[in-house]
Amino acid sequence: MANLVYVDNSNVWIEGMHVAAAEHGKAPDVWAAVQNRICDYEWKIDFGKLFQFAGGDRSDVKRAALFGSRPPKNDSLWNIARDRGFEVIVHDRNVANKEKKVDSEIVTQMMADSYTKFEDGDEFTLVAGDGDYVPTVEHLVERGIKVTVIFWEHANRELKEACSEFVSLNRYLDHLAV
Repeated sequence: MANLVYVDNSNVWIEGMHVAAAEHGKAPDVWAAVQNRICDYEWKIDFGKLFQFAGGDRSDVKRAALFGSRPPKNDSLWNIARDRGFEVIVHDRNVANKEKKVDSEIVTQMMADSYTKFEDGDEFTLVAGDGDYVPTVEHLVERGIKVTVIFWEHANRELKEACSEFVSLNRYLDHLAV
């Protein structure tokens, strides 16, 4: 049995900063933090801890992929993620400097892997929390594939209901920090 892990970097990081803002008193609650774009910029995620939390022992991980937007050339984020065990897949931002293609890339990779890498007994772990993933998760679960979603408690309700198991990161906020 192996684990295939897919992480939406900006999704987990930005929403983590919202949770941290609420936990550290910078916002009254996470919903206010999200609505008012209040972030705790001092909170940084440790990719090694995230890899271990989401994937478990490295020998149990068949694939661990981290998806996001291409950072500035002087940003070492992706090198750190690679050093911690992630395969890094990045896309350029659009002309308005908005992140594009990331969710669809994760969905594409999950579906492709479900036919090419998946073996009986394997499971998928998705570290993301928005509703764009619901159809993919539903499809995989309908095929009998265990899909665990790991995200902050305020993840999309439908996604939490569609997956085989939901694990909230909220109580691990400090553990996952650098």
